[in-house]
Amino acid sequence: MAAVNRPVQYLATLFLWLASLHCAALVIPEDRADAMYHSYDGGGVTIDGPSILVRKGFKEKVSVYANYYQDMVSSASIDVLTSGSKYSEERTEYSIGADYLVDRALLSFGYTNSTESDYDARTFSFGVSQDFFGDMTTLSLGYSRGDDEVRRNNSDGSSDFVGDAQRQRYSLGLSQILTRRWIISFSAETVVDDGFLRNPYRQIRYIPSIGGEVGYAPEAYPETRNSDAFAVRTMYYLPYRASVRFEARAFNDSWGIKAENYEIRYTHPIRSRMLLEIKGRRYSQNQADFYQDLFPFENSHEFMARDKELSTFSSNSFGLGLTYEFAFKLPFAKKHSASLYWDFIQFDYENFRNALLSKKGSEEEIAKYRVGEEPTYAFEANVIRIFYTVNY
Repeated sequence: MAAVNRPVQYLATLFLWLASLHCAALVIPEDRADAMYHSYDGGGVTIDGPSILVRKGFKEKVSVYANYYQDMVSSASIDVLTSGSKYSEERTEYSIGADYLVDRALLSFGYTNSTESDYDARTFSFGVSQDFFGDMTTLSLGYSRGDDEVRRNNSDGSSDFVGDAQRQRYSLGLSQILTRRWIISFSAETVVDDGFLRNPYRQIRYIPSIGGEVGYAPEAYPETRNSDAFAVRTMYYLPYRASVRFEARAFNDSWGIKAENYEIRYTHPIRSRMLLEIKGRRYSQNQADFYQDLFPFENSHEFMARDKELSTFSSNSFGLGLTYEFAFKLPFAKKHSASLYWDFIQFDYENFRNALLSKKGSEEEIAKYRVGEEPTYAFEANVIRIFYTVNY
């Protein structure tokens, strides 16, 4: 279901935080295999499943990879219960790609296919990174194009096609080694979305007529969305093999949303085989131009949204991670390790109200909370990731 895309994207983003930081001259990624289990639980949504990644290099010039990723989704979120009922869903994703090293340039190609019962997505990507100035500076360029097909599942088990969406992403990155211990990078990203950009299940609500009940109607979104994001990331190695990392990122789009986030991470070695990671993150944004929690009447605006992710909200997260490299050797591997990561996230919505209290609450709650006067919504989530990695 499209309603759960953001938690899924959040899980994927956690694994790619340092993608734009290059600590040495460009080389192809090392041979490895990763098995992962991930779990997201919060706001009535549960997402969990496995992922397998295998990467293999050839003649220190070419590296290819394949990835399998699965989400089992059970949702009874406030968005779903306000206008529907609890559902279960499964998403399967396959990715393949290759990196090719040419002198001081690294060329990257990738293809991803993601399938759900009501949403198919295909993405092609290309990137190039080039070292300069004695391998102290790295310039990266990237482009990806996604073609999505959006459908709507009916209660009788049938599915109706509702629209296509195209997504193009352009990225630019610059990394600079400042000293033996300090590296910094800058990145810029532009995304152009076009087509059917809303969730076909989500509805707005509007003020009821005198003596009537609150009304519900499908959301209406623009068919284009352009966004820009700029980020600075830095990492400093401390004398005792620890490191501190910091990220600041700003975002704005053509729908009127402006957002910013800050993140800091500290990695500390414990003896010779264990690493402890601690992190904190703060995110905040304002609402989209066409967002309202409660509209005056059904067709009061050309564009109307009640997606809580388009409202004014903030989130704070705290995370812990532990990685252990095993002492015993495997006959086919150079080394192998296990990792456990846990994140606790608090979401606080400033102008998205808990409509369930006035619609499906107890008799006491319905009598207490009038439509449009319910308390604002907030929830907490836990994210767990377990890795087993083999380098061969």
